[in-house]
Amino acid sequence: MSYKNNHSILSKPNDPVEVIRDALSKALQFYYPLAGRLREGPNKKLMVDCTGEGILFVEANAEVTLDELGDAILPPCPFLDGFLFNVPGSDGILGSPLCLIQVTRLSCGGFIFALRLNHTICDALGLVQFLNAVGEIAQGKYAPSITPVWERELLSARDPPRISCTHEEFDDSIDHSYPNYGATVQQCYCFGPKEIKSLREHLPPHLSTCSSTFELITACVWKCRTISLDMDPEQIVRLSCVVTALGKHNNVCLPLGYYGNTFTYPAVVSTAERLCNSPLGYAVELVKKSKAKMSEEYLRSAIDFVEVRGRPPFALEGMSDFLVSDNTRTGLGEIDFGFGKPVYAGVAKSTDLISFYVRSTNKEEREILVPVCLPILSMEIFQQELKKMIG
Repeated sequence: MSYKNNHSILSKPNDPVEVIRDALSKALQFYYPLAGRLREGPNKKLMVDCTGEGILFVEANAEVTLDELGDAILPPCPFLDGFLFNVPGSDGILGSPLCLIQVTRLSCGGFIFALRLNHTICDALGLVQFLNAVGEIAQGKYAPSITPVWERELLSARDPPRISCTHEEFDDSIDHSYPNYGATVQQCYCFGPKEIKSLREHLPPHLSTCSSTFELITACVWKCRTISLDMDPEQIVRLSCVVTALGKHNNVCLPLGYYGNTFTYPAVVSTAERLCNSPLGYAVELVKKSKAKMSEEYLRSAIDFVEVRGRPPFALEGMSDFLVSDNTRTGLGEIDFGFGKPVYAGVAKSTDLISFYVRSTNKEEREILVPVCLPILSMEIFQQELKKMIG
């Protein structure tokens, strides 16, 4: 997250490093599991040992202004290694700090807040809840307005476990490899009102009026990506959409303040040939199907799956797999440590098989940025296919 120089908001010391570090130490008294360490129990089950060892905090300075950085703060951020120093020995899953935070002062008076989180501890919504607590304490509150709830038993496996749904996201029996997989490059693509309007024009009336921006972008990117990879026509391609259980249509009852992982990523599949040769509406329907799978029963079935079969390896492992996560509504852009809201709030980069959707710095246009990773030659084809769709 990047913040402008806006010291007039705080009456206390203006140094963001001091303000945030002090607030973090106080917030961790309420979110004490974050200061612990992960251990592995029976059947590879992960548990948090609340040791109180703390998180890592790095203080840094950079002789550059926010204006000079410009779009370099957007994914893929070329200065990530500088804004988030990988402290040696800190990036393990077990026995390592669960959170690494770096605050970098800029010469203009603004600052960069960068964070790395062990995702097994909480999801994006849980992280935002924690950071909001830090922000509230930084601005003078003695306790967060939302009391954190650490009741992991609320999402424990049923007794007896019951795998009641089909979980294609865990299916490792299908060959999802891609023989020409090589070094990848990453580029970020912008979808604003103009691009969304163009995509709607590719759909029949019954889909055009009921498809969300997320569904349109995801269908478009998945189709263009698959075309660019030039796969065998019979290759099975798989799309997973990260869906939170806390959505208004998912009927999962969890107490206010719960901050564990409340999402799953239901998958849909197609042959490469059918996805590439069908109208965009075919891909849109599949995206809708992925989202519609999510329910309390689906979530609990996924939990039971892990209980019965052990923690599965992440089945998404080849370029024919693709996972998307919409980070535009997590509330990350509202985090205020007393210096105002961030100019940009989102991921610094994506990975080969995952695209995280984020808001652009152009708040008026409500543009969405989509980082995409592909082999170099495939990226050129992707751009050509995308241009055909959005003009």
